[in-house]
Amino acid sequence: MSKKTILELCMSPDLGGLELYMMRAAKALKEEFHVISIINENSKLEQYYDENHKYIKIKKKSNLFMLSAARELAKIIDTWHVEIIHMHWTKDIPFVVLAKMFSKAKPKIVQTRNMTMTRFKNDFYHRLMYKNIDLMLPVTHQVKEQLEKFIPADIRPKIKVLYMGSDKPQMLDDEEVNSLKKSLNFSNENFNLGMVGRINEAKGQHLLIKALAQIESKNVYAYFVGHEMEKGYIDALQKLAADLGVAKQVHFLGFMKNPHHFYQICDAVVLASKRETFGLVLIEAMQVGTAVIGANSGGVVEIIDDEKTGLLFESQNFESLACGIEKLMKNPLLKEEIAKAGQKKCEEMFSNEKQFLELAKIFKEFV
Repeated sequence: MSKKTILELCMSPDLGGLELYMMRAAKALKEEFHVISIINENSKLEQYYDENHKYIKIKKKSNLFMLSAARELAKIIDTWHVEIIHMHWTKDIPFVVLAKMFSKAKPKIVQTRNMTMTRFKNDFYHRLMYKNIDLMLPVTHQVKEQLEKFIPADIRPKIKVLYMGSDKPQMLDDEEVNSLKKSLNFSNENFNLGMVGRINEAKGQHLLIKALAQIESKNVYAYFVGHEMEKGYIDALQKLAADLGVAKQVHFLGFMKNPHHFYQICDAVVLASKRETFGLVLIEAMQVGTAVIGANSGGVVEIIDDEKTGLLFESQNFESLACGIEKLMKNPLLKEEIAKAGQKKCEEMFSNEKQFLELAKIFKEFV
């Protein structure tokens, strides 16, 4: 039996968990399907592909001027006899639906839903969009409930929860850990916190800085990894740290292509996003045996079992975050126990190998 052809599509120009998940899905599925990745002409994802993984770049300026791009995508669909378009970015919905209408092949559309939904979708535009989507794969049960609540039943696609996962990381030995610590100026005398993600207000870096100011000990350091999304925002965060008297405890390390090594040198990893649909950063940190602290909102509560596989703090409350940090600082046994339990939960529920096997199974049954 010939392999089915799948388009993995994400036109987002950014680089984060959503975009990297698309790339990983494309590589994981290529053994059982013909897979072609469709990315933005300006995508930062290109650096992750090589000659073994086919990708095509498309120029799409905005949703107002997408006709030519949609026709180009429709031509790709028909040329390669595409049977499934697997999309990841919510903003791509009109682009993909339009391409399906232009195409002769009329492929099925599957969306991995990473974003929340907060209002009823019963107007003409949304009815047209959602009746052309065949399957939605929300990354949490919370998102599934939102889809069922806000998409009218008569146009609602099939819905099946599929958690995101993480690749099995390369574990560092003691010598490599010490070398990395030295290169990043980590001190074993300090309690070192990591936060990984886009540098913007929604991710909550300011909350961690404010939490540091609440902690009596000045041996607590915060290291931020990620792209600055708005020029000048890091300067504003550094000024905040200086005003609060914790400037020496705050460090920005820039983007890291593979943060798994960084997680391994942290005492704990913090996720303080205002609205985090899932929380892949937590999964990656837990997987290497690092304790995690997350805001008690969104998909985070499906990952962290409070004081069992991690600690939860009250969302947007830096004082609550400070209490969680101090709890781990003062109780090394608790930190060790939740780190081990978190690692075990990841192996059982959140491995990419298991999740992509399930994704492949879904696609085989769907076409």
